[in-house]
Amino acid sequence: MATNDQFQLVTFKLGAELYGVNIMDVKEIVKIQNVRVIPNAPYYVEGIINLRGEIIPIIALHKRFGIQTVEKTEDDEFEGGFIILNIENNKIGIIIDKVARVVSVNQDDVIDPPQMVSGIGTEYIEGVIREDDGYLIVLNIRKLFNAKELQKIYEIQ
Repeated sequence: MATNDQFQLVTFKLGAELYGVNIMDVKEIVKIQNVRVIPNAPYYVEGIINLRGEIIPIIALHKRFGIQTVEKTEDDEFEGGFIILNIENNKIGIIIDKVARVVSVNQDDVIDPPQMVSGIGTEYIEGVIREDDGYLIVLNIRKLFNAKELQKIYEIQ
């Protein structure tokens, strides 16, 4: 049973690192599909998808964070996808390399991030959780984009 200081994260791989976003911010997880490129979009916007009649902008966090994309094998193609986030009542998809799992964490386990984590600035990070084989980086989806960037992304829709 979850207590007030416990919450759930949807975890996923991006490059070599494990990331998590609060499950309350996740609308759904969908398989990779064709992304339609949008001319003159910001560099980190991969394009748009039509998801059951709804146009959703797709963001490449690899580009946003400056992370190398991992060479994919045929098996990896089935593990990747998009996480559809709900940011201020707007849906934005992020490309992920591999869905991990949903985990319950205690707020007490979240520690302040080191100054730089895998090249990403701390402004995007809520905190990190120590794990046996490294860290789980908890992203703050509300800080991934500033107001101006969000406006440009919404205009794409």
